[in-house]
Amino acid sequence: MSTTVTPPPKKVNRIGLEVLNYKGSKTTLCAGCGHNAISERIVESFYDLGIQPWNVAKFSGIGCSSKSPAYFLGLSHGFNTVHGRMPAVATGALLANSTILGVGVSGDGDTASIGLGQFMHMLRRNLPYIYIIENNGVYGLTKGQFSATADIGSTAKGGSSNELPPFDCCMLALQWGATFVARSFSGDKKQLQALLKAAIAHKGLAVIDIVSPCVTFNDHEGSTKSYTYVKDHEEAIHELDFVPHFADISVEIEEGSVQDVKMHDGSHLRIKKLERDYNPSDKMAALKAIDDANNAGTVLTGLFYVNTEKPTFVDTLNMVDVPLSTLPQSVTRPGKAALDQVMEELR
Repeated sequence: MSTTVTPPPKKVNRIGLEVLNYKGSKTTLCAGCGHNAISERIVESFYDLGIQPWNVAKFSGIGCSSKSPAYFLGLSHGFNTVHGRMPAVATGALLANSTILGVGVSGDGDTASIGLGQFMHMLRRNLPYIYIIENNGVYGLTKGQFSATADIGSTAKGGSSNELPPFDCCMLALQWGATFVARSFSGDKKQLQALLKAAIAHKGLAVIDIVSPCVTFNDHEGSTKSYTYVKDHEEAIHELDFVPHFADISVEIEEGSVQDVKMHDGSHLRIKKLERDYNPSDKMAALKAIDDANNAGTVLTGLFYVNTEKPTFVDTLNMVDVPLSTLPQSVTRPGKAALDQVMEELR
């Protein structure tokens, strides 16, 4: 007599989707590449928060990092731009439809070299956007030359030493207008996942610089962006936890040891202070902490700065709530009378 075995119910998130709905294509990056770990954290974060993947737009430029969006959120929209020009394309798309959630994945070359000018203008505009930098300190697609984020004195796989000072993308983001600035390590699953979830809940420009070792060209002794170096030199400024708006946020905490930051959607970013008394709302303190760590040769990780009050680029432009891309021509295209008036004013 045969018996029918009922399979266990499929595990779904709060909107009824399986984690498979948040994955993408099979990766073609090198085995062990830090970028793959970042893609996994993105999948987990969007799944856990129950974000509708079809309401997400992914953007990238050129480089190993810019291949990553193919490996997560396969049901979302995607646009692979030209080298260094992702911020301009993302700005246009998000202004055309400000109801979508924008996620950009760039690299240290795509951001800090050819794309530096676009990166800086994106910062000053506070575009509501998640900008992830997969930072390995080298140009992985062109055989491992130093990028603009490589530290002075770090050595290439071939033995040459870098003699030029690096750009610190977090310091640039802090100085010029981003309202959520963090650094993490691709190998730090818990910290990175909390930061990604907080960035999703943030209304404004969230810049996350993630040290992501290149196992082919920059994971050797002498590299300051290798797995071994970061594990030995990482200094976390706090312990992070994220409580989404749909979960119970009440918890007993020891006064003075934990700080809660309420995000725009009602979620809470819970910051547990470690050895230092660190205030993530103090921009100047954040700049000093990063500079001190750089001078000491340590990799400072965590949430450096968050500002939930500054208006976004969409707010500054005083745009209508309805997505511009959905408006009919009768609304977006001026009529003949308006054109005649403009021409008359220009006489």
